[in-house]
Amino acid sequence: MSMDLFTYEDNSVLRSVIRGIVYVVVLISLAWFLVYAFMGQTIINGQSMSPLLNAEDVCLVDRLKYDLGRPGRFDIVLFERADSEKLNVKRVIGLPGENVQIANGLVYINGEKLDDERIGSISLAGIAENVVELGKDEYFVLGDNADSSEDSRFANIGNVKRKSIKGKLWMKIRPVAEAGLLN
Repeated sequence: MSMDLFTYEDNSVLRSVIRGIVYVVVLISLAWFLVYAFMGQTIINGQSMSPLLNAEDVCLVDRLKYDLGRPGRFDIVLFERADSEKLNVKRVIGLPGENVQIANGLVYINGEKLDDERIGSISLAGIAENVVELGKDEYFVLGDNADSSEDSRFANIGNVKRKSIKGKLWMKIRPVAEAGLLN
């Protein structure tokens, strides 16, 4: 009788271990499916988003976010350039229907100074030296490191159309020591 009880306990422990392994495998499979079905990853090129993002950093992109909603001010977006099929990463500054201007190193939205610590003094206003009017589906984007960024201030990129925006960057995953959510 004691032998049956011992065998039953081993069986129970073995079942628990197998059940735990199955749960972990299912959870990892589900997470993998969600990431690759609705998200993607991108590798940062250049220093235009420094110090937040540097060259060779790897970030996750939420492709579903803008299928259900619209980009907001200060979102970091992945978009396809109008002048090529290259993808760029920049921060949304101007929203549809707004007027954007850069004067004396400062950004103005509809004539009011945009006050945010992520945007430093901008030495080159480019086409935003004059008021830039955004259409109903256009966004004005800037790199955080504006003096080393090719962005909406330049005619080859200009205002970014909504259909060109591929997703929102939401998490840095590499380098692992700097992994975390993006603001």
